[in-house]
Amino acid sequence: MPQQPPDRHAPTRREPDPRTTDRRPPDRRAPDPRTTDRRAPDRPTTVLLTVTADSLVAADFGPRRKAPGPPRRKSGSGNSYRRLFTIPGTLAFTTGNLIARLPMGMFSISAVIMIAGTRDSYALAGAVTATGLAATAVVAPWTARLVDRYGQARIAVPATAIAALGSLALLLCVRYGAPDWTLFAAYAATATTPNTGGMSRARWARLLKDDPAGLHTANSFEQAVDELCFMLGPMLAVFLCGTFFPEAGTLAGVVLMLTGVLVFAAQRATEPPVRGRPRTAAASLLRAPGMPPLLIGFLATGAVFGSMEVVTIGFADAQGHRSAAGVIIALQAAGSGAAGLLYGALKPPGPTERRYPWSLAAMALLMSGPLLAATLTGSLLVLAGALLVAGMATAPTMVTAMTLIQHRTPEGRLNEGMTLAVTGLLGGIAVGSAAGGWVVERVSAAAGYGVPVTAAAVALLISLATARPAAR
Repeated sequence: MPQQPPDRHAPTRREPDPRTTDRRPPDRRAPDPRTTDRRAPDRPTTVLLTVTADSLVAADFGPRRKAPGPPRRKSGSGNSYRRLFTIPGTLAFTTGNLIARLPMGMFSISAVIMIAGTRDSYALAGAVTATGLAATAVVAPWTARLVDRYGQARIAVPATAIAALGSLALLLCVRYGAPDWTLFAAYAATATTPNTGGMSRARWARLLKDDPAGLHTANSFEQAVDELCFMLGPMLAVFLCGTFFPEAGTLAGVVLMLTGVLVFAAQRATEPPVRGRPRTAAASLLRAPGMPPLLIGFLATGAVFGSMEVVTIGFADAQGHRSAAGVIIALQAAGSGAAGLLYGALKPPGPTERRYPWSLAAMALLMSGPLLAATLTGSLLVLAGALLVAGMATAPTMVTAMTLIQHRTPEGRLNEGMTLAVTGLLGGIAVGSAAGGWVVERVSAAAGYGVPVTAAAVALLISLATARPAAR
């Protein structure tokens, strides 16, 4: 009898492959977590059976639970500011640091009002504050080096006490008519004021060393705080000195600074560990790879800030509204602070090395807005809007630059590195103020806005000429 052809729909018997057959008894086989049914036992299931040429297929359409896996961070909300303060101790040290940093925007203008009002000399007031600025540029890096070596609490508290005594000595010398040279000596003593912003950034860098996105958010927050302090500080100083007595601004600044530093230093749990004295002489940070061009960039960026303030005062005075200069300058700081907060909430693309030139390019472009507004319109209202927009490029640039400082500073010297950056800014502010004032006096107030544009362009050229391969 002829054989029937095999039925294509009938199951066929296949010999087991010895290479894949499990030789263990069936009742001893461990369940495979990749194939174990994770359905809830009380939920109904739907199974569809079908037969192919050589196998039986079972398709299960029942509900399943998601396989447990490692927790993943949310890309958006994980970088929010609220998440920063869920870290134990961060809210406490940030509160103390905010109180300590507010006087940084008060002391200079308080000294000018106090000295000029008593001695009737703006030249003397400017010379005294310039002396304090120069002394700070020399002393601040040494103070920061001591902070890195012996700890924030051990150095910041006595250094702040010395600076407070210097401010009080200035107040007494002005009040009781001491010789002019005593004003210079007293204000020079305030150079020991520690860089509280740098110490706060050092704590964030330690707490978020394995979280680059979180560190970016923290640096953006710190830059926004800087803008807030330099926006509210002068306004508070003018209010106190004008409402009560000329020395009120300096006195209030001393109280706030001492209180804030004491609260900040008391938070020992978040303080970076002390590295101690190095066995060999530490090389200057000015020789660290990538640091010199970055610090020169800070110098040029400081010139943007210094010239913008002086030129704005000169332009408002030329328009017959000098009292409006403070409000216009505050608008620039407000724009910078808002942009800094937004920049921190977002995750910018690309490594920091590549973002830095783009930030400087945006700053140079937006700084041309006030120049055009002053030259073409001469309107204070239009100028105020242009300064508000121009300020939006400031904070992202500073956040990116400070992040690069953290990357390029050797371990254990972070406070020193960030203080050098602040010193560069202070030097640039002095140079920019002088250059802006010269252009306003010799050319015109509107032409003075060309100084910040030029300074921003110089910073951009330096960054492009010294660009390093992006490593982060």
